[in-house]
Amino acid sequence: MSTAYESIPGVGRPAREALRAAGYPDLESLDGVDYADLAALHGVGKRGLERLHAALLEQGMGLTGEVPDPEPRHATFTSGHTGEYAEDIKTRPTERSAARYVEELDTPRRVEHGRLLLEIFGRVTGEEPVMWGPSMIGYGQVHYRYDTGREGDTFRVGFSPRKEKISLYGLTGLPESAEQLARLGKYTTGKACLYINKPEDVDLEVLEEMIEYAWNAEPGGGAG
Repeated sequence: MSTAYESIPGVGRPAREALRAAGYPDLESLDGVDYADLAALHGVGKRGLERLHAALLEQGMGLTGEVPDPEPRHATFTSGHTGEYAEDIKTRPTERSAARYVEELDTPRRVEHGRLLLEIFGRVTGEEPVMWGPSMIGYGQVHYRYDTGREGDTFRVGFSPRKEKISLYGLTGLPESAEQLARLGKYTTGKACLYINKPEDVDLEVLEEMIEYAWNAEPGGGAG
């Protein structure tokens, strides 16, 4: 899948041309690139990089390095699915089987990790997994709408068994998150997700606690 820069609002022509000239032909080619390297390109500004990073996160990807916090935006969250999306949002639920996706991962180790997380998330949430985009597995649905009018549906909690690291979604930014993370084990965090190298690096009981807490929280980050 290839996402053209033109489909992402707020990424102007100078930034698009600079990125392509530097060898980044589309959004997906930016996954894992250091933020500072892109910020050094003439024509690429902070606001454009913020939009690009947000678009990557929606696909389970992201920039690396010291990524500045985005400008605060207020959003309202409601439980459930609406089917209303901003035109540029590509990550949506699909009909693909999450279990089949896991079984088709490229190494036995990734398959093992995927099976384990399917079992944990399914048991804690009581929900069936749903594929979102090509590689994210989500449970439950919420709708968000920013005060700018940008809106879309997303899942409440989920994961993506990526090659480099496992991404865990929806488990941070809650009142008890700091205390839970202190007990979790080895991890890193991004702007919207938690990264672990492998399940053996963390306390799985704490991970289950975090999933349950996030699942029962109010949409948008409040404790339920």
